[in-house]
Amino acid sequence: MKDFLKKHRLKIAGIIVGAIGGYLYYYFVGCSTGSCPITSNPWRMTLYGAVLGLLVFDIFKKEEAKSRGVKK
Repeated sequence: MKDFLKKHRLKIAGIIVGAIGGYLYYYFVGCSTGSCPITSNPWRMTLYGAVLGLLVFDIFKKEEAKSRGVKK
């Protein structure tokens, strides 16, 4: 479990930051009429923010060198 958390810490941080950001977006901006399918529901907006946070934080991962002689 410790190795898993160490290996995926950037992704986990992205999910947490994105979920918080998604909820804050719902709370402060949101959709007051309820006609917006994503932003009118706090659960959907939190999930959407978590996915976006994962994708954004995943950009910053280090690439592993292939075993075909590519050196870093």
